[in-house]
Amino acid sequence: MIAHYQIQRFEYQLPDEWRLDQQLQHYCQNLTIPSQACDSEHFYTQRDEVALLFGTQPHWLMEKFYRRMRVKHGVLLDDNQRPLSGQWNYDHDNRKAWPGAPAVPYDKRPRHDHSTLWQSIVAAGVNSFGAADADDFRWPLNRTEALLQLDAFIADGLPHFGDFQDAMSRRNWQLFHSLLSFALNTKMLNPREVVGRAEAAYRQGQAPLPACEGFIRQIIGWREYVRGVYWAKMPDYVHLNHFQHRQPLPSWFWTGETRMNCLAACIGQSLQYAYAHHIQRLMVIGNFALLAGLEPEAVHRWYLGVYIDAFEWVELPNTLGMSQFADGGLLATKPYVSSAAYIDRMGDYCKGCHYDKKARTGERACPFNALYWDFFIRHRDKLNRNPRLSMIYRNLDRFAPAERDAIVRRAEAVLADLDRL
Repeated sequence: MIAHYQIQRFEYQLPDEWRLDQQLQHYCQNLTIPSQACDSEHFYTQRDEVALLFGTQPHWLMEKFYRRMRVKHGVLLDDNQRPLSGQWNYDHDNRKAWPGAPAVPYDKRPRHDHSTLWQSIVAAGVNSFGAADADDFRWPLNRTEALLQLDAFIADGLPHFGDFQDAMSRRNWQLFHSLLSFALNTKMLNPREVVGRAEAAYRQGQAPLPACEGFIRQIIGWREYVRGVYWAKMPDYVHLNHFQHRQPLPSWFWTGETRMNCLAACIGQSLQYAYAHHIQRLMVIGNFALLAGLEPEAVHRWYLGVYIDAFEWVELPNTLGMSQFADGGLLATKPYVSSAAYIDRMGDYCKGCHYDKKARTGERACPFNALYWDFFIRHRDKLNRNPRLSMIYRNLDRFAPAERDAIVRRAEAVLADLDRL
């Protein structure tokens, strides 16, 4: 082909996946013409920017990187290059449960008829899972649709996004989330224009600062940060398993059919819409996976296969690092686990559930409760020196021996029969 078209030079845009990057590098080494890789314009950072900032430090703190990005790119700063209102981060203000009001914005995304495509997939014998309702699959097909989705979020969702970004509800699967991650990760939208629209909304009085800051932090902070972790730690990162967890995924990860309301809702939603927001992924599905000792690489493959916005560069560090703590604390300062209390506080899943959200032991006790304490008992040698977990271990040491034994027995029973929960 090079000779046929008399190609003088081969150039390509840097890919987002490590495997493809290696293939292209190998391909260029065997070319007889000059080659060059051109960086993508769809990120704020270079691939190595995060690694250059943190170097050999054992823990890479996103907040440090995030503040640096705000200053470097002049986002939400005053005339003195300080954060607007004097505060960098409003995360503590953005943790409210949604009581049913204000009303969730109407989903304005267009509907598409994917029935022909779906029939061709079925006819080809491709194994699949989840809902095959083409009418529910309303993700943008082009930049025009993505821009309309951005407009709708800025006008209708962003004003309440901050308050309820961590909320969960069976009454509505999307709440006030933007659902823009797919359009961003497929490069239909540029992160600079999304951040710019959110900042403009604050400066024009259309949305409060905590909402805009929280949304912008997810893009200019977390999204860029995990990309830097990915490029710094591949290819070995995918195989990390700090706790040596080996448990296979329960069968209901593929069906959503479990008596635990929270997991039935979050997994069922994921299978139907190819989407769940960050708290559903982290503090329900990921939380259970870590407490139950599911194999991190298997959890990673599930997330990568299920979510429409899951590309390896962003999904892998979020899953193995943030969710499963498989990197031993490089990315997260502590394992993000909780008992049923947190899930109940942030949503309505516990209402009417087969399991008792307050009980630790017994057949009807919520599995999260026994698994939570058993997790810290099992991994005490690796976690008890973490200052962020000192209170947990002080509370654990107050348990009577009989209570600890009962918790361990309940956890063992849960783990022995995960498919039937």
